[in-house]
Amino acid sequence: MSIYTGIDLGTDSIKIVVSEKINDKYQVLASISSPSKGIKNGFITDTRLAVISVKNALKQINEQLGIKINRVVAAIPPVNAKMDIVLGTTNIIDYNEITGADISNVLKDAIKDIDFSNEELVTAMPISFTVDDKPNIKDPKGMKGSILQSRIVISLVPKEPLYRILEVLKLSGLETVDIAFTSVGDYYTIKNRKNDELVGAIINIGEETTNISVFNKGIQIKNGCIPVGSSYVDKDLTYAFKTKLSESRKMKENFAVSIASYADPNDMWEIELEKDNKKEVNQISVSKVVEARTREILKLAKNEIKNLTNREIRYIIITGGLSEMSGFSTLVEQEFGFVAKVCNINIMGIRHNKYSSSYGITKYFDDKLSLRDKEYQMITKEDKDAMLSSDSNITNENMLSKVFGHFFDV
Repeated sequence: MSIYTGIDLGTDSIKIVVSEKINDKYQVLASISSPSKGIKNGFITDTRLAVISVKNALKQINEQLGIKINRVVAAIPPVNAKMDIVLGTTNIIDYNEITGADISNVLKDAIKDIDFSNEELVTAMPISFTVDDKPNIKDPKGMKGSILQSRIVISLVPKEPLYRILEVLKLSGLETVDIAFTSVGDYYTIKNRKNDELVGAIINIGEETTNISVFNKGIQIKNGCIPVGSSYVDKDLTYAFKTKLSESRKMKENFAVSIASYADPNDMWEIELEKDNKKEVNQISVSKVVEARTREILKLAKNEIKNLTNREIRYIIITGGLSEMSGFSTLVEQEFGFVAKVCNINIMGIRHNKYSSSYGITKYFDDKLSLRDKEYQMITKEDKDAMLSSDSNITNENMLSKVFGHFFDV
C-alpha cells in the first residue's frame, strides 16, 4: 500500500490530489481545487500571495484527510523545456541479475556530461534498454548480462522559475520529493497499453495558455504553448455583454454550451449591468461567443501539433477545465475528426479534467519508483496517527539538497 500526493499550481486554482495504490489500483482519498493568487501560467509572480494560496489549499486537504500533508510530487509547466536523447551504459558485475540500482547507474551515466549550470533536470525517461545484444527491453530487472545500455529522453528547464516554485512549496511547509511536467501528469492519467505504442498529442487548455505535448510510446518528445486559454472566453463574454469578468465566468461554466446550435433560445440568463441595471440574454447568443473562441483555441492547437512533428498522430486527448463544457466532445470531433477525444476522468473524487495533472503525476512517480525498484512513503504511520494541530511545525532542510539530492538517483 502506497499513498502519494500530487500538487498542481495553476493560474486560476491549486489542485491537490491524494491517492492510494493497492494491488496496482489507485483510489483517490482526497482532492481539492482552491483559488490561487500570485501564480500565472505555472510561474510564481508573487511569492507571498502564492504561499498564502498553497496554505489555504493545504488546510482544506488536511481537513478532508484528518492528517497533515507535508510531502508532495509537484507538477511544473513544460514551458521553455529542452528535450534531448542521451545514451547511458553500465557494467553488470559477475553477470549478475540486473537490479533497480543498475538502472539508476545507467541513468547517472547518461547525464554525467550535461551542463547543469543554468538548467535543471526534470525527467529522464528510458526509451528502452539493451542487455548485451538483446535490444528493445522495457524493464530489464531480473535479466542477466554483462552490459546494460539505455537510450533516454531527458528534459531540462531554466533553474530560476523552477526554484521559485520549489521555494513557495517549501515556505508553505511542503517537502518536494519529485517534480514532473504537468503534461506528463496528463499523459499518465490517460495512459494505457495502446497509447504506450503510438505517437499522440495531449492538449491542455489552461486559464491563460494552452499547452500542446507530443508523446512517442509514452514518452514526451516535444512541447509547445499558445498564448490563449479559457480566460479569453470570459473576456469575450465581458466585451460582448458588458458584464464583469466574474459574471462572465459564471455564464460560461453554468449556462453556455460549446456549440451554439445545441443551445436553447428560450433559456435565459439574467446579468447585472452598471448602476444596478439588469438584462436577460439567451443561451444561443452566449454560446455563439463561447463557440467562436473555443474553435479558435482548437484550431491553433491543431496547427501547433503540425509545427511540432511530422509524424502521424494516432491519438489526441484534450483536457483542462474548458473541456468539461456541454457539447465540447462534438466540437472536438468537428475540428479534429475521430482521432481526438476529450479526457474522461471516471475516478470517484476527481471526476473533472482540471485534476488530470495533479492526479497523473502521482502515477508517474509510482512508475518511476517501480522501474528503479524503490519504495517511498509520503505518509508515514506517524503521519496517519497524528491528528491536525494548530501548533504543528514543519521544517525542511536546504531546498536543493532535500529536493534535487533526493530524486532517487534520477
